[in-house]
Amino acid sequence: MLPRRHRLVDSSGFKEAVRRGKRAGSKSLVVHLIVPDTGIDAVEEREPQVGFVVSKAVGPAVVRNRVKRRLRHQARESLSGLPGSAVLVVRALPPAAGASYDDLGTDLRRCLARVLS
Repeated sequence: MLPRRHRLVDSSGFKEAVRRGKRAGSKSLVVHLIVPDTGIDAVEEREPQVGFVVSKAVGPAVVRNRVKRRLRHQARESLSGLPGSAVLVVRALPPAAGASYDDLGTDLRRCLARVLS
């Protein structure tokens, strides 16, 4: 399970990451990463946050929830590689419904490597 302090729950964080963040995609998902300013003008230093978007296009509720659970677990393992106050949004695409746990993890790691470089 992803700890509460690492969960992105406000819509403004989602919008900001999707609109202004770096993006990388694969066959089953798209990731958006934004790292807010950490200079002198930064208001506060916080921990990385991760949010998930799994639409009805992925499948029925059972499938969407399974995809979210798998992505949450994979993202938890990748938290240590994210910069300090990064906001990461992971959007599942319809092929994610048929992807295995390992395939989702591989896609997530590959996309993260691209947006972090």
